Amino acid sequence: MELRSYIIRRVLLLIPVLIGVTLFIFGITMLFPPAQRATLYVTNMRQLSDLPAIIQKYGLDKPFFVQYGTWLNQVLHGNLGWSRAISMPVAQAIPHLLPATLELAIFAVPLIVLVGIFLGTKAATHKDKPLDHGTRVVAILGWSLPSFWLGLVLMMIFYGYFSGLLPPGRLGVQMDILVDSAAFIRYTHINTIDAILNLNGPVLLDALRHLILPVMTLSVINMAFIMRLMRSSMLESLGKGYILTARAKGLAEKVVVNKHARRNALIPVITVSGYLFAGLASGAVITETIFSFKGIGWWAWQAAVMLDIPSVLAFALFTATLFVVINLLVDILYTRVDPRVRLGGAVQ
Repeated sequence: MELRSYIIRRVLLLIPVLIGVTLFIFGITMLFPPAQRATLYVTNMRQLSDLPAIIQKYGLDKPFFVQYGTWLNQVLHGNLGWSRAISMPVAQAIPHLLPATLELAIFAVPLIVLVGIFLGTKAATHKDKPLDHGTRVVAILGWSLPSFWLGLVLMMIFYGYFSGLLPPGRLGVQMDILVDSAAFIRYTHINTIDAILNLNGPVLLDALRHLILPVMTLSVINMAFIMRLMRSSMLESLGKGYILTARAKGLAEKVVVNKHARRNALIPVITVSGYLFAGLASGAVITETIFSFKGIGWWAWQAAVMLDIPSVLAFALFTATLFVVINLLVDILYTRVDPRVRLGGAVQ
């Protein structure tokens, strides 16, 4: 019951936060002339040829809060404008492109978090030993590499030098035709999951082959950060009084590290991991663009280049909403990882 009331309170607090986010995002569009803002209300290509009528219909020459109310009403009714970047309504573009981004996040985030936690724990428990020095060097190198550089190098090696071994895109041409045919049922539009549900091995293998390079690019960079954070957090936990007490009681070192120290060290890692998932789920812009992995991030890049205001605005709104929701889920998860954390946020 206490958890339920906490969740209800936090959900209610999301409402003013989201209103503030929409005010800020819409306020930025006021820097553009009415003719460009009119595209926020366009639902098909034909309307682009009669923007003065759109300006008149939606009152784009009226005061800010009148325009904000009109726009917010359109958003709540599912009208986010027309995306010139991919020639479809924005409201259709998001569900069309989101599965690709989610597929990247589903494969990259567990790998980043689990390996980062494991290596960070090992580094902390072997402080100033060869294993610690080795993981620190790897972490510094990984965190220092620009994602666009790493992605391009991997492409040159595994697609160029090895003659198309690990290609860009989501699927090969033949598999792409197959998944769009009547013989393949699209349940989620996430290729790997749909391939499993269709019991189709060739599609699954092809999808995994196309995922390797983008997942590797995302993992190397982000894993380095999780590893360093976990090491620092573990070293702090291992120096606490309750760890000394646990060791004095004769508990095995494995129990001390895994049950007592690591549990408390995970709290900052959970925060970062939540935002990491939100960041990847809202689009790994550079990685998706380099590997032509057409998801939310690739769409945001195309929209920015073309100054596609409805798409850029929708991407900002989607990202902000996702981060707000993830923040709520992370706060709830705190109470499961560390029982000392009360639902109100204080520590006993």
